[in-house]
Amino acid sequence: MIDKEKVEQAVRLFLEGIGEDPDREGLKGTPDRIARMSEELFSGSDEAARKALSVTFSCPSDNLVLEKDIQFYSLCEHHLLPFFGQVHIAYIPNGRVAGLSKLARTVEAYARRAQIQEKLTDQIATAVMDNLNAKGVMVVIEAEHLCMSMRGIKKPGTKTMTYVCKGCFENDPALTDRVLSMIRT
Repeated sequence: MIDKEKVEQAVRLFLEGIGEDPDREGLKGTPDRIARMSEELFSGSDEAARKALSVTFSCPSDNLVLEKDIQFYSLCEHHLLPFFGQVHIAYIPNGRVAGLSKLARTVEAYARRAQIQEKLTDQIATAVMDNLNAKGVMVVIEAEHLCMSMRGIKKPGTKTMTYVCKGCFENDPALTDRVLSMIRT
């Protein structure tokens, strides 16, 4: 739960700290805007992911399911700057499949918090594995981090890739290679 009053106070102090006047015309409403934005950007929860993945359908097939290019935006916990890109989720069903929008909702549930990409990748994979009782799951994330693009080393366009394999994906390089090949097409 976001404490809007504390966020507004912090933003006022921050603006003063960088030499700005928080009461000047262009900044007067900024503390309130940042507090309201924070409610949206930091609304992610495990509960939202469980809720999204609770909507499943019977499926006798255990063929690979891949949903790719799920756009996401998150915030780096080290600098509170955005990182963004695509998530690709592959899983082998075990009698049940999730509605396709539910995978995207799961990504949103975890992306809306301050964190690192490596943890985000694992959270999504664990949620799909546990909530769908899948035979296996593989999650790949490709993202650009503004903490690397606009500050520090200043290398825009650099992508960070992470992936997590669970279940049958852990010991089957051919299955992993097949998913990576499908993502590239």
